[in-house]
Amino acid sequence: MTVLVGLDVGTTGVKAVAISPSGEVLATDEESYPLSMPHPGWAEQDPEDWWRAAEAVLARLPFDEFELGLSGQMHGLVCLDERDRVLRPAILWNDQRTGEQCAEIEARIGLERLIELTGNRALPGFTAPKLLWLRRHEPDVYARICRILLPKDYVLMRLTGEHAIDAGDASGTLLFDVRGRRWSEAVIDALEIPGEWLPSVTESTVHGGAGDQQAAALGVGVVEPGTLSVVLGTSGVVLAALPEYRAEPQARVHVFCHAVPGVWEAMGVMLNAAGALRWFRDALAPDASFEQLVGEAEEWPAGAEGLTFLPYLAGERTPHADPAARAMFEGLSLRHGRGGLVRAVLEGVAYGLRDSLELLRGLGVEAGVGRASGGGARSRLWLEIVASVLGVPLELTEVEEGSAYGAALLAGVSNGAFASAGEAVAACVRVRDRIEPNTAWAGVYDEGYARYRALYPAVKSLEER
Repeated sequence: MTVLVGLDVGTTGVKAVAISPSGEVLATDEESYPLSMPHPGWAEQDPEDWWRAAEAVLARLPFDEFELGLSGQMHGLVCLDERDRVLRPAILWNDQRTGEQCAEIEARIGLERLIELTGNRALPGFTAPKLLWLRRHEPDVYARICRILLPKDYVLMRLTGEHAIDAGDASGTLLFDVRGRRWSEAVIDALEIPGEWLPSVTESTVHGGAGDQQAAALGVGVVEPGTLSVVLGTSGVVLAALPEYRAEPQARVHVFCHAVPGVWEAMGVMLNAAGALRWFRDALAPDASFEQLVGEAEEWPAGAEGLTFLPYLAGERTPHADPAARAMFEGLSLRHGRGGLVRAVLEGVAYGLRDSLELLRGLGVEAGVGRASGGGARSRLWLEIVASVLGVPLELTEVEEGSAYGAALLAGVSNGAFASAGEAVAACVRVRDRIEPNTAWAGVYDEGYARYRALYPAVKSLEER
């Protein structure tokens, strides 16, 4: 039997999942590693940690032979010298140091033209601003760069010696012509970045890999329009497949190449979803389990008696593109205990996801159902809240291995076990449960969302005085 293995190079660790060609999970393994935050707003990792973790989990799988696919955290910058040695710690997707460089990029190219060329605006997490930051602040490192890679592709290089990337992950560099599915010579020239630094580009079904969100979408069966991927991971994502390239005029949602050739995706990203609940637990209830906290939240009514939480703990992407945005509770009263605060966190994240869905609808996305994944999807209460706020039923698939599962499907396509991504999904992805919106909550959440939407501009205006 052919064994398909997906390896996900995540922010907190590497995860491997081995499956059969019918989608049955045969084995899983994980290996964690640290995240470095040497200055406020910085986020870095040692690529050698990814490699050590990848070696460890692959060695522990009980198979001598398998086909391998890769997924990984997007946007991260790995700088290599002429001998493929790492020049400095990788700068990650959630790093916020490059605000000035983002402004420089949009000034050099023009915001409208940048969106036309890349489908996106310049955001601190993207790869291109990181290169400009290095050029200004670490010129000695910049001068020694011979190649750059993204996180999962560094692991691929260590495995095979190949310097390559898929179109989906390349879409998040801000150096890519997303419509044309190739590197953008116009952007590369405007930013004066040597084109020879960039890896060769193929489709995910050839490369056998994809960015984590493309792989996660594939893993829950999002291969064509009509079905959303709703991710309640550390970050929150609402992703829809697009039959043709279509950029949001203000680039408040990302438009990337999908893991399916000839298909694009529009994706809204909030930086803290399940991460917001983890922050709450770590900061305010370190002795409580997540199950205990969610149980306490269940005792509170929808709307948490007027308490609203803004989840901007580390800035925000969609819809504000504001690294300086900050979180808050609004509407606290003496009645609000811990359960009320947790309920507000769950609802605030759901409102943030609705921000993304509203923008996707503006691009013509018609969502009949969402497929939920991520750690937060283990909470039925949270799923019911999200379904009710979005007004869309949410389905759970039999396998909840996320990006690693999608990477395993891509391993099957790239190595011939499946003829296409659609065939892989048909063979392996099955729905096990469906959560309908709670109609009794609809009016409460419409009012709550309106209040949530009003808070950010109100607080922003105070900060700008």
